[in-house]
Amino acid sequence: MAQRISIGIDSSPPVGLRVSDEQLAALLDALGSDGWHDLEGEDGTLRVNLAKISWLKVENDEARVGFGLSS
Repeated sequence: MAQRISIGIDSSPPVGLRVSDEQLAALLDALGSDGWHDLEGEDGTLRVNLAKISWLKVENDEARVGFGLSS
């Protein structure tokens, strides 16, 4: 199953992509270390400098219908 993630990188806008569960697990294991990490996404490969990652958001893939906000 693919997961939508957003990565906050120092001095750069967030980067969003869809990755497999295995790719997400590998990134989570690598966080906190130095060096570069390759993420294989649905649209291609993203190489990130692990020391520059400020935050990581894993999106909730619940099905959504419509465009309005619920109250």
